[in-house]
Amino acid sequence: MPDPTPLAQPAVPSRAEQLRASPPLFASPWMDRLTRVHPGVPVAIFVPAIVVLAVLGAGQVSVLALAGLVVAGYVLWTITEYWLHRVVFHFEPSGGIGARLHHLVHGVHHDHPSDPRRLVMPPSASVPLAGLFLLAFWLFLGDALWAGVGSGFLAGYLVYDMTHYWLHHRAPQGRIGRHLREAHMRHHFQDDTTAFGVSAPYWDAVFGTAPPKRAIRPLD
Repeated sequence: MPDPTPLAQPAVPSRAEQLRASPPLFASPWMDRLTRVHPGVPVAIFVPAIVVLAVLGAGQVSVLALAGLVVAGYVLWTITEYWLHRVVFHFEPSGGIGARLHHLVHGVHHDHPSDPRRLVMPPSASVPLAGLFLLAFWLFLGDALWAGVGSGFLAGYLVYDMTHYWLHHRAPQGRIGRHLREAHMRHHFQDDTTAFGVSAPYWDAVFGTAPPKRAIRPLD
């Protein structure tokens, strides 16, 4: 007689479980491990680099000039953040190696935005990119200016990385924090052609990609 007990069906992951999932990106375990990063890692790497660059800059220019260079570097980062996110991260080829690269760079984050170990950029990407930007600053700005600008630029990057982690992993209570989180969540869940400035949303207003304001319902 056949067993009347129905076969157990595999549990279907909930929406929250799907958003927090952390699927492997590489068959190699050690390569895949490089794609998962504790949020303290960028702090440990870039805070010393920012300090060293500021000290180097202070040896070349006055304190007031250094402050101006740091601010200029920070502003340069914010506009880099905007265009990097808009043009590079959201360049989506339809297939082939381009589609694979898009998934590795940014697509996986949109598929699983609550994965806590993929909310900051892994050092395998951030350190080489930082080195290229610093080299460009040295080549184009010269010995006296590059370090100060580089210090502000890397500080801006670190603010971005920590802001991104905070917006996904925490529920900000202040007005600014709530505004940043709402814009970023709308980018993820409503319209990914808006709100590219994670830590600097004012560039979305400048370049016309700010999400529309929510309509205010009339009082009953």
